[in-house]
Amino acid sequence: MGIASDIIIIIVAALLGGLIAQKIRQPLLLGYILVGVVIGPFSSGLVSDPHDVEKLAEIGVALLLFALGLEFSLQDLKPVKYVALIGAPIQILLTIGYGYLIGLGLGWESGPSLWLGGLISLSSTMVILKTLMAQGMIGTLSSRVMIGILIVQDLAVVLLLILLPQLSNPSAGMPVIAMALLKSFLFLAFMLLLGTRLLPRLLTLIANWNSRELFLLTIIAIGLGIGYATYLLDLSFAFGAFVAGMVLSESDYGHQALSDIIPLRDLFGLLFFTSVGMLLDPLFLFAHWVGVLQLVLLVAVGKSLIMAGIVRSFGYGNVIPLAVGLGMFQIGEFSFVLGRVGLEGNFLNLDQYSYVLSATIISMLITPFVSALTAPLYGLQKRYSKSELLETINIPAGGLHDHIVIAGGGRVGQHVAYLLAKLEVPFVVIDLGHRVIDDCKQHGYSAIYGDAGQPVVLEAANLAEAKQLLITVPHITTTETIVRFVRNHHPDLSIVVRSVGEAQMKSLYDHGVYMVIRPELEGGLEIARQVLLNLNIPVPVIQKFTDSARQDHYQQLYDDQDGLNNIRLLQKARDSLELNWQDLSADSWLVGRSLRQLDIRKKTGASVVGVLRDGKFIANPSADLVFQEEDMVASIGSPQSCHWPQNVIE
Repeated sequence: MGIASDIIIIIVAALLGGLIAQKIRQPLLLGYILVGVVIGPFSSGLVSDPHDVEKLAEIGVALLLFALGLEFSLQDLKPVKYVALIGAPIQILLTIGYGYLIGLGLGWESGPSLWLGGLISLSSTMVILKTLMAQGMIGTLSSRVMIGILIVQDLAVVLLLILLPQLSNPSAGMPVIAMALLKSFLFLAFMLLLGTRLLPRLLTLIANWNSRELFLLTIIAIGLGIGYATYLLDLSFAFGAFVAGMVLSESDYGHQALSDIIPLRDLFGLLFFTSVGMLLDPLFLFAHWVGVLQLVLLVAVGKSLIMAGIVRSFGYGNVIPLAVGLGMFQIGEFSFVLGRVGLEGNFLNLDQYSYVLSATIISMLITPFVSALTAPLYGLQKRYSKSELLETINIPAGGLHDHIVIAGGGRVGQHVAYLLAKLEVPFVVIDLGHRVIDDCKQHGYSAIYGDAGQPVVLEAANLAEAKQLLITVPHITTTETIVRFVRNHHPDLSIVVRSVGEAQMKSLYDHGVYMVIRPELEGGLEIARQVLLNLNIPVPVIQKFTDSARQDHYQQLYDDQDGLNNIRLLQKARDSLELNWQDLSADSWLVGRSLRQLDIRKKTGASVVGVLRDGKFIANPSADLVFQEEDMVASIGSPQSCHWPQNVIE
């Protein structure tokens, strides 16, 4: 069957590798690479000639870059625009220089050493996002900084694909490089013109025909066709595909194009990452494991220091430089793309490529374990470092008394502060972000600039006289540091904490927290409540549902605290009652009859507690009240008793 049998073997093997990677909570691409090693020509030889597969893998590279262009958005960079747009390019240049020195130290020539620097300058978006989600770190400032830098690094792949082959060619002078850049900019300008004039009209025409197959074919033809056009211009095939995706992302059909292309991208991406694994020789790794581990160690230490230094130089303090350094030290998946270009262009020999490939895989595998060192190393750092700068804003002249302390002035903290200010409840916000402190100044809130994880900052909030401590910071390391300090020094202070996930919630309860709130749960319940209201489900039924859902998720809270257990019993009693309103029309069988005649309570068990008549509310109406047309009658009782069929009353 030739290449067909090879593809079948690859897909079945990749499924097994993906299942194993998912089971051990690793990115799927690592499973694809490892099964590529197993079925490749250097191991079992199930796929003895991977060259045909490599040709299909080139389409995978183009589709990866095409989807990256479709996903690209400058909006994602706004929260961390300076460290991303300025810091990330500096980091890439510094890492390229560092990698160049490593290559020379390993005895490589200048050209391969430059390629080594380019390859290690990129971090893995897939591995980092997977690690952040597993650690509950998505949404933290550390994660936003990492994602901002990753976006710029992914964009830099396109530029490196253009520049590295030119810089590695000894005969290439500045005119050749300048010509390549000029071609790229002219092509980009042409594509922007094409994308704003012709492509939207073409997509509108295709979409109006209501043929999903034709729309998908059009999207693929645009991405691969434009990529091939750049190849004919002696530019990168992947560069053209990326530009095509970036142009389409600004159209009205960008989201639909991305959703349609993702399955195809994942399939061809599977072929690409598996073909990468086929090039790794296990015997080479076994024979050179010392050199590979040495390369991993050099890259990890040097790149971590560069990452942390860049982030710190842009004003990010606290745990952020450490988290970024330990989270982004690995070599990324787009290095495989660059590495294949270097290998096929003879800029890297097979041994050098194998060194980088082995180091990349190992660095990806150890990322979750190295990233998990952030918390203990940060605690050790805080023990021996000096306190952060402490500044107070709008603190009352008489000091803070009977107040609420809000540790963390992000979006959740700001909402809490707004409500407390409306209710005139005294409070103070603790945060380390200049933007948050500026917002507090603008609104007149009391605030303390500093790291809430440090005792001196917490004591500045006068915890001894506080009514309650609200911890809204999303970072679990800082949260646990605060909780431990408060439990040791102010054990009677009530603590309410924001939790990112189930594991964090359990951990915080173990530390003695009074209440743990899960924003994603509360948000989901509110969305469900709105859906049920739109379906005309009775409000008491909806309330019972939401209370039951909260009870299931906060079960430990109810089981461990007697006071809240009583609240749960009261909630059950409330759920057994229903307040029902009936609007009486002219033909209602209640009109013209009195409460005494109907004797509703005796016959149904429900009590009429009020009547709304002519804009006035009659509370606890007498037995002689006669119902009239357009009355609104309120009754209370069990859900069954509040609905009065005529045959029950009469």
